[in-house]
Amino acid sequence: MGKEHTDVNLLKKGLKYMAFALPLLFLSPYLITISFLNKENFTLYIFLFFGIIAGAGAIYLCFKGIKTILESIF
Repeated sequence: MGKEHTDVNLLKKGLKYMAFALPLLFLSPYLITISFLNKENFTLYIFLFFGIIAGAGAIYLCFKGIKTILESIF
């Protein structure tokens, strides 16, 4: 049969991933919005680059966190 209890250390690791993803989930739309508000400046490209990187990081950390949490439970 499978495991009978949740692996607490693996669960904590998954929750850490989700905790690191949470600020990026709020930061990435903010940076992308700032970039499109500054269309006349060069800062458009700077904020857009960091906004896309933050969004990709948030998606990666969310998926990795959910996967780790599910591995700890099942």
